[in-house]
Amino acid sequence: MALIAPSLLSANFLTLQKDCDMLNSSQADWFHLDVMDGRFVPNISFGPMIIKFIASTTTKFCDVHLMIEEPEHYAEAFKDAGANSLTVHFEACKHLHRNIQQIKSLGMKAGVAINPHTPVYFLKDILADIDLVCVMSVNPGFGGQSFIPHTILKIQQLREMINEQLLNVKIEVDGGITLANAKSVIEAGADVLVAGNTVFKSTDPIATIAALKQI
Repeated sequence: MALIAPSLLSANFLTLQKDCDMLNSSQADWFHLDVMDGRFVPNISFGPMIIKFIASTTTKFCDVHLMIEEPEHYAEAFKDAGANSLTVHFEACKHLHRNIQQIKSLGMKAGVAINPHTPVYFLKDILADIDLVCVMSVNPGFGGQSFIPHTILKIQQLREMINEQLLNVKIEVDGGITLANAKSVIEAGADVLVAGNTVFKSTDPIATIAALKQI
């Protein structure tokens, strides 16, 4: 059964407490928190201050996804804000192994995200050092985009790599997840589904999360 990680990027920030309470009462497993800097991606979201407020509302796992350049400058601030895991982008890190070491040294789970154009085999030499791979199934920066079909093949390839090395690394898929495609994503090998608009634009988010959980 896959873990469900609703993305707070799609929440209503005027009623953020209400949305956090809704997730807490739902079958959601993780809070997925997208941080954008306007440099690595063409959008700006929120930073450690907002995450600290969100994290204070929940005992659920806070999964922080950094779509930013030079993440090493901010890792400690996100730890202090309440992040349980910190995912950095392969494309944004000049010294990826050093970034992963830093995250682990701060007591967080460490993840690496890859953009749609990045082959999964680029992760071969870092897989044994991380806890999570976030496979972007849309181009990062904006919610509400459509799932890129080629992602299914990438998930399958990544699952084979993880199994061959006998590793305990979760595959998270982020972008365009819907009730219609979630089954194929899970069957390809995904462990964690990030769902933004599918949850928060639903007329009944709690029921939608429960439906994703049952797939």
